[in-house]
Amino acid sequence: MRTLLLVLAFVSLSGPAVAAVDAKPNIIVVFIDDMGWGDFSCFGNADAKTPNVDRLAAEGIRYSQFYVNAPICSPSRTALTTGQYPQRWRITSFLNNRADNERRGMAQWLDPKAPVLARLLKQAGYATGHFGKWHMGGQRDVDDAPPITAYGFDESLTNFEGMGAKLLPLTLKPGDEKPGQIWQDAERLGQPFTWMLRSQITTGFIDAAIPFMERAERQGKPFYVNLWPDDVHSPFWPPIEKWADDKRRLYLAVLEEMDRQLGKLFDHVRNSPDLRNNTLIVVCSDNGHEPGAGSAGPFKGAKGTLFEGGIRSPLVVWGPGLTAPEKAGHHDDSAVFSAFDLVPSLLRLAKANVPAGIAFDGEDVLETVVGKSNAGRRAPLFWRRPPDRKASPYGLPPQPDLAVREGKWKLLCEYDGSKPQLYVLSEDPGETTNRAAQHPDVARRLTERVVAWHKSMPPDNGPALALVPPGAGKKKKGK
Repeated sequence: MRTLLLVLAFVSLSGPAVAAVDAKPNIIVVFIDDMGWGDFSCFGNADAKTPNVDRLAAEGIRYSQFYVNAPICSPSRTALTTGQYPQRWRITSFLNNRADNERRGMAQWLDPKAPVLARLLKQAGYATGHFGKWHMGGQRDVDDAPPITAYGFDESLTNFEGMGAKLLPLTLKPGDEKPGQIWQDAERLGQPFTWMLRSQITTGFIDAAIPFMERAERQGKPFYVNLWPDDVHSPFWPPIEKWADDKRRLYLAVLEEMDRQLGKLFDHVRNSPDLRNNTLIVVCSDNGHEPGAGSAGPFKGAKGTLFEGGIRSPLVVWGPGLTAPEKAGHHDDSAVFSAFDLVPSLLRLAKANVPAGIAFDGEDVLETVVGKSNAGRRAPLFWRRPPDRKASPYGLPPQPDLAVREGKWKLLCEYDGSKPQLYVLSEDPGETTNRAAQHPDVARRLTERVVAWHKSMPPDNGPALALVPPGAGKKKKGK
C-alpha cells in the first residue's frame, strides 16, 4: 500500500476569516503514498527536511488526530473518493491481479455507480482532473476496468495502476549504463504512455496538473484536482546524486525530493493572487509507513495494521483566503476526523448538490477543516483489517481484525469480539497498556458496536485467510 498525501484547495465559508469572493473555491487534493505520521519535519522528523510542506503548515493548520479509513492503499483511496467505508464497495486491500483479488473476496475495481466526489463536483460546474496514482482498478492483468474518466474526471494522467494516459517509471542507480524499465506491461492499460525517470514522476504529474488548472481559469471554471504521487512508496528511486546504501536513507532521499517537487505546485497557487485567495490545500498520506523506511512517530504499528501507525495520517490544510488569519501556524491536536469526512465537507464548501439516495459515512466537518472549530466527527470510526494482512509481510505480530475509535477510546478485537484491547489514547497514544479489564463496560459496548458494524458490511475472505501461512497463494508483492 502506498502512503498517501492529500492537498485540497478551496474557498472558505462566509465570516470574518473568509476571502470576499463569490467564485466557487478551487480544490486540490495531494495524497501521498505510504508516508508515516512522523515523516514531515513539521510532524517531528529530525532525519529529513520537508520545507515546502512545513511552509504550508506554518501558514495554515496541521492536524494530529486525522485518520484514513484503511491501513492500505486501494481501500483508503476508495474512502476518500466516495465518502463511504470501502467495505461497501468490496475493496478491502490493495487491488492486485484478477486471481488474487478473487482469492481475497474483493471486487476487481471500484464500481462506477459509487458516489464520487469528482463527479458531484463536475455536476456543480467544476473542471475535474486526476494526476497521479489511482489504484482503484486497472492494474496487472485487470485490463477491462473503467477508465478514470468514467468516474467524473475530465482529464487523467496516472501510473501503472489505472486505465488511461500514464507515466511509466525508468530506474537509474549509480553504475547503470542506461535506465531500466519496470511495469512494462502497463503500456497496454492506456495510451499515450510516457517513460520517464521514476525520481521525476511527481514533477511529471504537476506539469500536467498546472496547465489543466490554467485552462479551467481561462474558461471561468473552478477546478478540482487530485495530485496523488507515487512517492514515497517502495522501491525507492531518488535522483542518482542522492543515492544511499540503506533502505532508510533511500526513503528519506525520496521524501525530500518529493517535497522539493511539490513546491512547484504550492508556489504556483501561492504566487497567483486569484488562486491564493480562493484555494485550500490539504496534504495527507494514504496509510502508514513501510517498516524500516518511514516513521509513525510516537505511535505503534505501520502500514497494513489497525494500530495508530497504520491508520493515523499527518494532515496539513492551507488556504490564506479561506481560514481564520489567527489560525496560521495552528496545531489542532483535538479534532478527530477522517479522510471520508472530507467528501461531504468539500461538497458543502462547493455548494454542490448531493442527489437523493446518497448517504455518506463521512460527516460534514468543514468548520474544523477551515479552522473555525475544533470539533471532530460525532460518530465513531470503524476499521476492518485487510483480508490478507492477519500476518504482516514485514514480520510484525499477528494483528486484531477490527478497530473502533470513539472519543478518547480505541478498541481492537477479533471478528467475533474476542481478545479485546482497549486503550485510552489521550493518556496512552502508543497503545501500550490494555485497559479492557479496568473498563469492562466500555470494552463491552465498543466491542458490540464494532462487531455489529463489521457484520453490516459485505464480507471478504479475511476469516479464511487468517488460517493461511503468510505469503501463501500470492503471485505479486502487495502495493
